[in-house]
Amino acid sequence: MRKIAKRVGYEPPSLTQWKRKNPNKRYHQMDDSLKCREVRQDIRTACTQEQFFLCAYCCQAISGGSTDTMNEHVVARELDPNRTLDFTNIVASCRTLGQCDDSHQSQALPVTPFMDECETELKFKISGRVEGLSEDAITSIKILNLGDDEKNNKALIERRKRFVDGILWKNGIDPDDGLDDDELLSDLIDSMTKPHNGKLVPFTPVALNILRQWIV
Repeated sequence: MRKIAKRVGYEPPSLTQWKRKNPNKRYHQMDDSLKCREVRQDIRTACTQEQFFLCAYCCQAISGGSTDTMNEHVVARELDPNRTLDFTNIVASCRTLGQCDDSHQSQALPVTPFMDECETELKFKISGRVEGLSEDAITSIKILNLGDDEKNNKALIERRKRFVDGILWKNGIDPDDGLDDDELLSDLIDSMTKPHNGKLVPFTPVALNILRQWIV
């Protein structure tokens, strides 16, 4: 995960208008009319841009379109119906079956993309696996099926390793050797955290997590 900073006081204008016209309705009551589809798409687009076109949970690339991106409620709709139209509770998730939004369902997430802990309590490895450093992190990893073990999500682990290896090789680092120059590591981390044309390279937060572990 990468911590998501929601814009204070912001929500898509179309969502504001829909809520004003439908004060007693909730997210699931948006029908399939053109207007409602536009509102849902505006939410997807705004969240995707906030996240630099990465899934809020696994950090793979998303386009913001309905084919690969979901409006995901961090606090599940079933757990808090009053927050279904709260933009500060909505993120963009990938549509991959068996993980992220699809795996979350209505379970309570103890570690969310809105918390600092999502970057400090998840430890990513060169192997592609992720380890939880607290009970809350372990629980969230299992709920979202983020790949703590190949038997749980081999496809994500292998994809994550492939992308991270590519990012490191592109920056002149052999993933198996690492880098023991703290100054170079800091410069590289600083460079990688900056989006290009509003986007981050897929799985960049995973690579950054690994690089930070190498700093003494």
